Amino acid sequence: MPKVETFNRDLVIQQATEVFHSKGYNATSMQDLVDATGLNRSSIYNSFVSKLNLFMACLHTYQDKYQKKTSTTLVKATNPLQAIELIFDLYLNEIIDNKDSRGCMITNCKSEMAKHDESITNFLYSNQNQTVGLLEGLVQNAQDEQLINTSKTAHEYALYLFSSLQGFRMTGILISDRKELESITKTILQTLI
Repeated sequence: MPKVETFNRDLVIQQATEVFHSKGYNATSMQDLVDATGLNRSSIYNSFVSKLNLFMACLHTYQDKYQKKTSTTLVKATNPLQAIELIFDLYLNEIIDNKDSRGCMITNCKSEMAKHDESITNFLYSNQNQTVGLLEGLVQNAQDEQLINTSKTAHEYALYLFSSLQGFRMTGILISDRKELESITKTILQTLI
């Protein structure tokens, strides 16, 4: 008979996410996870099977959180170019508000773990494809409305914006000056006009 979880799974994932986000996957020990969650090792293994599975649960939860934030942000846009600007503003404000400067957990994961485990690589490709797809749709709509130039295809600009967003979030680990960050986003977006 399978054991019944007697703890709040969402809370444990949130607590583990904090540790993984702060230390990275490789530097996080099982003892770190025990200390953060208050669970013993056997409870973690019984519920998540492995440290990697717990990490994957944390990545999915983190991804869901940002998909919801992005959706909420996009609703405020009056046109597709403004939607792209608002995505950069979302991350700019997070950089300013985030005093511990940890960067994006998914981008950090890509830097640390891409191509090291098939499940993580697949997750990263899926996340990238979803984000590029969203950006490509916004760019295409903006090009159709003549808000963005057509010197590059919507897909090419989407890849550029995706790379820029990742670089922007990495830059925000060391730079938290609003004027400098606004200058970066302005330069990125001017390429599109």
